[in-house]
Amino acid sequence: MKKVIVFGNNKWAELMYFYLAYDSAFEITGFTVDSGYIKEDRLFGVPVVPFDRVELIFPPAEHAMLVALSYQGMNRLREEKYCQAKSKGYELITYISSKTTTWPDLIIGDNCLVSENSSLNPFIKIGNNVTIGAGVLIGHHSEIKDHCFISSGAVILGGVTIGPHCLVGPNATIKEKVAIASDCIIGSGVSITKDTREKGVYIGRSPELLTKPSDALRAWLSW
Repeated sequence: MKKVIVFGNNKWAELMYFYLAYDSAFEITGFTVDSGYIKEDRLFGVPVVPFDRVELIFPPAEHAMLVALSYQGMNRLREEKYCQAKSKGYELITYISSKTTTWPDLIIGDNCLVSENSSLNPFIKIGNNVTIGAGVLIGHHSEIKDHCFISSGAVILGGVTIGPHCLVGPNATIKEKVAIASDCIIGSGVSITKDTREKGVYIGRSPELLTKPSDALRAWLSW
């Protein structure tokens, strides 16, 4: 079993621990974070060590790493730690859930996560340091470039290109052959039908709150 250090000690890192512990051939031997963020010296029974000393305690010749951060700063915090881990000599692992569907031609980089119940069609390219949540559909001939975060339930149809540092919200839909420029935010439930512009923020309308309370709408609830 390959030994792995997880960067992080929050709920997201705990989720990554669970995935690796119960659905991979990796052995988690420790956690690491910047020293100012250490809350306890052990997590799930293994040590939590300062990132500035991690290579002395867990040498990169014997351990790989997973940077388990979400999308803070348009994924740039995860990118920063990813680059720092590589500069220390660590191999960055990729985890693909056994409960997701992929094809043998999938091209995927390092420090990637593909969560359960996702479906990745043939002819897909995924860059480095990309996170894909649960229940995501990615259509054929699509490409997701480095340092992106695709939230649970997103639907990305065929021939789509997503530039680096993008955040795609839960249940968003991207029409086929659309190009998402770099540094875009695609909000929850938003449908994108044409190319976006760099650093664009695309959000949908909020639900309407009716003036009547729910118990005054019994006729609507007759089903």
